[in-house]
Amino acid sequence: MPDYLIAIDQGTTSSRAIVYNRQLEVVAQAQQEISLHYPKPGWVEQDPEQLWQSVVSCIRQALEQATLSAADIAALGITNQRETTVLWHKDSGHCVYPAIVWQDRRSADYCQQFKTSGQEPLLQQKTGLLADPYFSATKLRWLLDHVPDARQQAQRGELCFGTVDSYLLWRLTGGKVHATDASNASRTLLFNLQQQDWDDELLTLFSIPPQLLPSIKDNASLFGHTSAELFGTAIPILSMIGDQQAALLGQACTEPGMSKSTYGTGCFTVVNTGKKVLRSQHKLLSTLAWQLNGQATYALEGSIFMAGATVQWLRDKLGVIQKASDTEHLASQSYYQQSELLIPAFTGLGAPYWQPEVRAALLGMTRDSGAPQLCAAALLSVAYQSQDLLKAMQSDGINISQLRVDGGMTVNQWFLQALADICQLRVEPAANSDATALGAAFLAALQLGWFTKLTDISQVWRAGQRLSPQLSNDSAQQLQQRWQRAVSSLLVLDLAIH
Repeated sequence: MPDYLIAIDQGTTSSRAIVYNRQLEVVAQAQQEISLHYPKPGWVEQDPEQLWQSVVSCIRQALEQATLSAADIAALGITNQRETTVLWHKDSGHCVYPAIVWQDRRSADYCQQFKTSGQEPLLQQKTGLLADPYFSATKLRWLLDHVPDARQQAQRGELCFGTVDSYLLWRLTGGKVHATDASNASRTLLFNLQQQDWDDELLTLFSIPPQLLPSIKDNASLFGHTSAELFGTAIPILSMIGDQQAALLGQACTEPGMSKSTYGTGCFTVVNTGKKVLRSQHKLLSTLAWQLNGQATYALEGSIFMAGATVQWLRDKLGVIQKASDTEHLASQSYYQQSELLIPAFTGLGAPYWQPEVRAALLGMTRDSGAPQLCAAALLSVAYQSQDLLKAMQSDGINISQLRVDGGMTVNQWFLQALADICQLRVEPAANSDATALGAAFLAALQLGWFTKLTDISQVWRAGQRLSPQLSNDSAQQLQQRWQRAVSSLLVLDLAIH
């Protein structure tokens, strides 16, 4: 039997393919950056064909790097950016419109209508989510309403809807399989958390023809096989899971109360709540962590839209840095108490504020403000937003004393120490920052029988260097209060403008 598997990690800003051996050690990996397009303020799009081609290219490169062929690969696992919405023709596979990225805010008016008409409590009760453009249903509704003939084609059964996992599965199988997994389905605003299936009432509410939807499978299942012509041999696809749920598993948070925070394009803090759907009173999201053998495990999640993406903004739009790693050295030249504060609401504010219309602000600049202060403000903004999430979780009865972290930003030691100081807790980075891919790989290995139970992930997970707070609690509270005053002032200003 083949001794290797591949995890596909299709993220917001890059695609990766990682080859693992039976011990889930990394053998080889390949990565390609993905373009984002901003046709209007608040709109964020991607080219689905670029997503697809980048994944195929990364798989081929990783196989070449490992000097393996597809015949050596026992399975593929897929993890993906969630909520990003794709609509394509069933016959040709051609997309009717660019992929609408999870950060996109164009459907804010739909969400406001649901709030005004008093329907948000129904959405929250059924799905665990809120009426926000973040989720897929309003993006799909926009496509059906604005792309010529799309609704008519959908009603005739000629189109397929999917998040990125479904789209990749469709392409990988040569159009033979239109399916998704339970974790990705739970992020659409169309999935009933308790029934673990699409909800007819919600489909009617959003005017979504049911024939558009993929079938829903457990996270570890036989999803299909890749077309033999893609890689030379058909490879079984044995797992699919949304990226944040994958990271929760990859961080070995398999027991209720265990939590992780992933710092990639955005930041997502997730706590395992076991078999219980925990209903937040502070605008956090109830979501499905994973589903195995028909049994669901749930989680509570807080979402920040701009984390690593803020660092990208410094690089790509301001030219303050040449590469993300430059922020560590530059930020170390400043200090937490600097006057400059960045509120990175470039695509609105996520949890616990959920303000899609508010925009970013840089406050407290002086003639001395420069690259070090901007870098420190950018990194600190992620730490402050993390504290907002943790405070909301605490108000919901969840006390977190240590936080397992992963993602690209966790290679930055200045950021990790700031996170520990601002949040006043021990930060525990994974030895391997690729927890997301590891989660998908583990599920595929579980399906293969390489592991026997979910908790076996703890045999694979390793902690890196732990960081403890070096700032006094009083000082941290003063900084937190200053941040919260700044956010409150921005929200009031935005309300006055609009």
